[in-house]
Amino acid sequence: MGVFDTDGNDANGHEQVVFCQDRATGLKAIIGIYSTALGPALGGTRFYPYENEEAALADVLKLSRGMAYKNAIAGLDLGGGKAVIWGDPVRDKSEALLRAYGRFVESLNGRYYTACDVGTYVPDMDVVARETRYVTGRSRQNGGAGDSSELTAWGVFQGMRAAAEHTWGSPSLRGRTVGIAGLGKVGKFLAGHLLADGATVAATDVSPVALEWARTTHPEIHLVADTDTLITSDIDVYAPCALGGALNDDTVPVLTATVVAGGANNQLAHPGIGKLLQDRGILYVPDYVLNAGGVIQVADEIQGFDFERAKLRATGIFATTGRILHLAGDEGVPPAVAADRLAERRMAEVGRLRAIYLN
Repeated sequence: MGVFDTDGNDANGHEQVVFCQDRATGLKAIIGIYSTALGPALGGTRFYPYENEEAALADVLKLSRGMAYKNAIAGLDLGGGKAVIWGDPVRDKSEALLRAYGRFVESLNGRYYTACDVGTYVPDMDVVARETRYVTGRSRQNGGAGDSSELTAWGVFQGMRAAAEHTWGSPSLRGRTVGIAGLGKVGKFLAGHLLADGATVAATDVSPVALEWARTTHPEIHLVADTDTLITSDIDVYAPCALGGALNDDTVPVLTATVVAGGANNQLAHPGIGKLLQDRGILYVPDYVLNAGGVIQVADEIQGFDFERAKLRATGIFATTGRILHLAGDEGVPPAVAADRLAERRMAEVGRLRAIYLN
């Protein structure tokens, strides 16, 4: 089914949007498939207490489109999709609900592969997998790849190295100060890579547990009170690794960093922020380029997971980031625009090959 705006036009260009409901388990879900030009759509399942169905639909449309671009720029033969389950994961999640959801995924016959996202975790994917073949992000004991945070952080680090080479002429952060906002799973791994590379790390987090981890595991990390303090500190690189919208009309004007490269999703509060960063001379590496290590990991699971193979592919984020930054410079556009152009080009050029008939 299509999704149309008030003028009757296709609002987002999605191939398919599926509304799923199972009254007995309380399941209400929406699966959005933006594109299968490069292959079956891959994207996680978000379990979230949306205010209403319209909000859930808007989120799945935005997220599935973003996954198409992320998978394309990562060089995967996979399209873009996403799913949302409308509900409170603490109160509403159950084995029966997850298995009902898995049957809806199975009904799409491989057009969509699901994985973890906000509100869903590796054990949840193990449950979903009891009803469908088309699920990734399972536990290692069940043949999956497990938590994707490690390779997500590795990819962010590789992209940051490329940004350092583009900006300062060396693919190393040695002697640079990197400010990490968010010491969750990705932020912790990223901090370790940076310290090993010789960088100075400043960080902040709202979680007392995360702060205690930093104090005991890496006392050399300089902890600051909050994000406002971090972004106005003397840092070379700002790495948002927590909530989206970190770059907005309030934060960009006071940001001291020369480079922004982090693992959080949807870092730009609105599209105009990319131009604002460019005007200030701040190099922004698009978030969906940097954090593609996670999707590279779960995509590898489809073939039968091999960590070293997946890590090698995630290391390729270094070269991809370099291409994007060079294109942005050649064409005089923000890196986010250059990344979109490369993703769209690949979807068009490689996707066109499906028009060649194979018996």
